[in-house]
Amino acid sequence: MKITFIGGGNMAGALIGGLMQRGFNPGDIHVVEINDDARASLTRAFKLNTYAGISAEAVQTDLIVLAVKPQQLCAVAGELKSLLRRQLVISIAAGVRAQDLARWLGDYARLVRAMPNTPALVRAGVTGLYALPGVSAVERGQAQQVMEAVGACVWLEEEAQMDAVTAVSGSGPAYVFYFIEALEAAALELGLSPAQGRELALATFLGSAQLARQSHDDPATLRAKVTSKGGTTERAIQSLEHADVKALILRAVRSAAERSRELGDELGKQG
Repeated sequence: MKITFIGGGNMAGALIGGLMQRGFNPGDIHVVEINDDARASLTRAFKLNTYAGISAEAVQTDLIVLAVKPQQLCAVAGELKSLLRRQLVISIAAGVRAQDLARWLGDYARLVRAMPNTPALVRAGVTGLYALPGVSAVERGQAQQVMEAVGACVWLEEEAQMDAVTAVSGSGPAYVFYFIEALEAAALELGLSPAQGRELALATFLGSAQLARQSHDDPATLRAKVTSKGGTTERAIQSLEHADVKALILRAVRSAAERSRELGDELGKQG
């Protein structure tokens, strides 16, 4: 499978690195990147075929990954549409709906929309995927193969669910970092050093996530197992419940989903 990346930023770099680790030949990967320094950096790092602009030669591949900023996608689609033959197109541009991108590409049907998250940069991400009806089972497998180079994948049956994916996993790392910040601040207030607080907070998050993934118990059961009657954890959980923290988190995620829908509306007005 030969792949063209249009846009050579951090996420494209992560995907390329992941694909290389899985045995992809550098000669089978093309990158279109207009920035001279970024293009030179990719060439040095991966020994790829790089191009300064979109051309027939650059996209003479089996699969095209659109990895540009959402605001640039309409213009990029305008350049690309006359060069499409039967390539599968994957868009990782946040917020742009598949139906709008398909329209910008001249009603092109072989299109998958992907929503990865930033842990993909260390190949520990998760990606929501939605395919237009014109995408075959084989092509779905190709899209999954590409995105699994940086983590897990979840397929969606309806594109409207992508707003939920954006709110839960796309924005989710920020919620985790926010809680880590709070734990570090608490550690400092209670007399630990910044280094000690950072190590305790990070190791606790990593270990708890691994335990949740490997356990047959759901998170509520795991929490109950940690929470001894009359103990320290119970006191902390009671404080969180009193402040209605769970309801606040639900409200925050709903707000993110609402904003995702708004951005889809705004970006779709282009073209």
